[in-house]
Amino acid sequence: MPAQPNRSRRRETSLSAERIIEAALRISDAEADLDRLTMRRIAAELGVGAMTLYSYFRSKDEILDGMADHVLGGMQLPPGPDAGPADAIRAMGYALLAMMREHPSIVRLFATRVTDSPAALRGAWEAVIQRLVDSGIPGPQAVRCYGFLITYAIGFASYQMPRQWGRSSDGEGAEQRRQRTHFYAGLPIEEFPQLVGHPEEVADLPSDSQFADGLEAYIDATVRALVIRS
Repeated sequence: MPAQPNRSRRRETSLSAERIIEAALRISDAEADLDRLTMRRIAAELGVGAMTLYSYFRSKDEILDGMADHVLGGMQLPPGPDAGPADAIRAMGYALLAMMREHPSIVRLFATRVTDSPAALRGAWEAVIQRLVDSGIPGPQAVRCYGFLITYAIGFASYQMPRQWGRSSDGEGAEQRRQRTHFYAGLPIEEFPQLVGHPEEVADLPSDSQFADGLEAYIDATVRALVIRS
């Protein structure tokens, strides 16, 4: 009777670069800390030996690049077409923010790494810029719009991530916001007159409404500029 392959051998034969990237994303998103992502930790998640991973990636840096490419390449855009430039900018802005939220750990990667793979360029660059152009925004302006939207989404997601009271208005989020409001209101007024005078507004800074306000202000300015140029 032939010997049966052991379980670890079966895991190794079913391993792939994509499975490794997906495991790395699960770990980094759950722990929100890329520094804790190690080859040994990824291998344990997959049930294989750490050295097995080096058959697919030469280093952790290559895995980090693969994670960024995977997320950018898999970016989901809302259905089109858009009614006009304002709708397109709004839709793309929220799509980029949704991508950051789906994979919180990726925000740090986008802020520190350059991704030039065809998948990344198609998914989160070409497709987004094309949607803006299709809505009636000239190519050069569409590229500038993309530049604002990606940096705005990265910046806001980075700011909101450790301030979870901004994501929810009920339950634990509401209690955290109440505590932050109380904290700002209780500061020495002679040192912090503005924070003490407007504690609710300060506590509201990481909220989704703050993102919406900034996005709508940009949309208004962009649409006005398009009208003037036409």
